[in-house]
Amino acid sequence: MTPTRRDFLKTAGVVGAGLALGGAGCSSQANEDSGPSTPASKRILILGGTGFIGPHMVRYAVERGHQVSIFTRGRSNAELPAGVEHLIGDRNDDHTTLEGRTWDVVLDNNTQDYRWVQTSTELLADAVDHYVFVSSISAYDLEGFGWENADRVLREPAVDEDHPRVPRPEGWADGDDAPYGLMKTLSEDIVHRAFPDRATVVRPGLIVGPGDPTDRFTYWPVRLDEGGEVLAPGDPDHANQIIDQRDLSEWIVRLAESGTTGDFNATGPGERLSMGSMLDQIGAATDGSYDLTWVPEGFLEEQGVAPWSDLPAWIPGDPLMFVDVSDAVAAGLTYRPLTVTAADTLAWDKTRPAEDRANRRFGMSREREREVLDAWHESQG
Repeated sequence: MTPTRRDFLKTAGVVGAGLALGGAGCSSQANEDSGPSTPASKRILILGGTGFIGPHMVRYAVERGHQVSIFTRGRSNAELPAGVEHLIGDRNDDHTTLEGRTWDVVLDNNTQDYRWVQTSTELLADAVDHYVFVSSISAYDLEGFGWENADRVLREPAVDEDHPRVPRPEGWADGDDAPYGLMKTLSEDIVHRAFPDRATVVRPGLIVGPGDPTDRFTYWPVRLDEGGEVLAPGDPDHANQIIDQRDLSEWIVRLAESGTTGDFNATGPGERLSMGSMLDQIGAATDGSYDLTWVPEGFLEEQGVAPWSDLPAWIPGDPLMFVDVSDAVAAGLTYRPLTVTAADTLAWDKTRPAEDRANRRFGMSREREREVLDAWHESQG
């Protein structure tokens, strides 16, 4: 059976926090140069704060002089700055620690259920001035993209804020579980209804960088650092996008500082990125001596190789790999060099427990990669 984009997203599990990709050509710049040097202090509530993007968001907000409270179940350990208020509760059924409190802005960055958003917006509608919701580019309705579009090289921004979002399927009703993309669509609508003219929706693509336990991007710095012959998927000119979690989380804090509202695609980099240029930049950050062998999509499909899971950060021909981010860039989103992201990710990965590194969640084994490469060479005579 030919995989579709829906199959890819199911394989990815929760692509929401990220698929990933960049758009309109703007130059990268250091985030340290962005925003006021001494912004007015705000009282910030972060729903989450101890997962992947949360700790850096918390640290950055504190560094910029804000008073930060986080709301979590208290099950994850994270090194956070002194003075951060940790409120314990559960977005499913226990919001006691939030009741009767006020903040200037809330950053909702860990939503896994639209019903969480319904509850938090009702509770906080009169308690905060500004609601920043981290959605996903998976909220866009792009059903049908997959292998059949793999020969399409996307050269223009394929998705912008006016693109249709995932519709409610026939027969679906509030209270039902929702697929990932629909869950984000529903959540966006809930936030806008509860906070008219006071809401910001941020739609990231694939979020990457140090601290990501999924290996959705980490596979590539690790593999190129190991060296040797490396299986590279499909057409090296196909568009691709990712965003460093530090670029994303720092920008979200600056949006909170400025009170910027509206809907924004938030992936990267600021210029067109291809699979080939991505691997070249990652390789430049490693010490490995490697050779890329580009294997066509059709052959990989015949071999049962799955985009996104077996070969992460790769979905050929999908327009979500070329999203227009010009509005976000105009609103202050900046990008550190991809070589820095790759080097920092690799350095972090080398500090992980051996068991985690031996049991990666995404990417093929070296034995499987060798099988596919051998089959490809044999097919070429």
